[in-house]
Amino acid sequence: MQIKDIIKKVKQIEIRTKKKSEATLMGQYHSAFKGQGMTFSEVRPYQFGDEIRRIDWNKTARFREPFVKVMEEERELTLMLLVDISASMDYGTKTQLKREFVAEIAASLGFSAAGNNDKVGLILFADKVYKVIPPQKGRKHILAIISNILTADYVPSESKIDGALQYMMNIFKKKSLVFMFSDFEDDYDLKVLRVAARKHQLLGMRIYDEKDSEIPDIGYALFQDSETGKQVWANTSSARWRYEFAEKQKQKVRSVTEDFENSAASFMNINTGEDYSKFLYQYFRKR
Repeated sequence: MQIKDIIKKVKQIEIRTKKKSEATLMGQYHSAFKGQGMTFSEVRPYQFGDEIRRIDWNKTARFREPFVKVMEEERELTLMLLVDISASMDYGTKTQLKREFVAEIAASLGFSAAGNNDKVGLILFADKVYKVIPPQKGRKHILAIISNILTADYVPSESKIDGALQYMMNIFKKKSLVFMFSDFEDDYDLKVLRVAARKHQLLGMRIYDEKDSEIPDIGYALFQDSETGKQVWANTSSARWRYEFAEKQKQKVRSVTEDFENSAASFMNINTGEDYSKFLYQYFRKR
């Protein structure tokens, strides 16, 4: 993509997603993620009805009258976007490539977070972590994240989902909201997934194209794995072969979904032709 095309694409995504986030998602985002704890604000004299456990015993003893600690909710959150940039994500048979669809969803989340004064960060990964944009606030930062997702060099290698999660846990200790975008075509370490789900609020978002699991009858054809380069001939005229291929894909999705749910994480499947805002709206409501 030329620079002018990138700028145009980013601007189009901003216009579409800001309307969507403001009209549909921002309120639900705010109500779903109210903060990660309480922080000390001030000390004031005890009033009838105050909780006894809030009494500041040191100040109470010093002034010989009861004082209580006033606590405030820690409002600021960190939203981390983990985006798979393996070659299978640079694909699409409809109006958008998977990478473009991911950029749009990430923009909606980013603008919702920015409207809530939260920080947003980005990790681009495949067989390893390729780029990290530390969490920051503001519109320009969100636009930079969108641009990086669109312009990344998508890598012909298997994606290491567990490696990306482990990297994030090593770098970001504070509990964060973590949205992981991938087609989840590759294996991962279930133990790492479980640890990540305990330490952070994790949502796996499987982005797929309808042709990922449906292959038409085109006779004998040579297929190449975009990530490993492995080639295989297949007789797509065989109804049995097409059925077994589709069933394997469905079983893989069921397995990943169960792994996330059993790890106390969330998971959703979104087709590149679907309205992703309704999925996010439902997710926020459940929180």
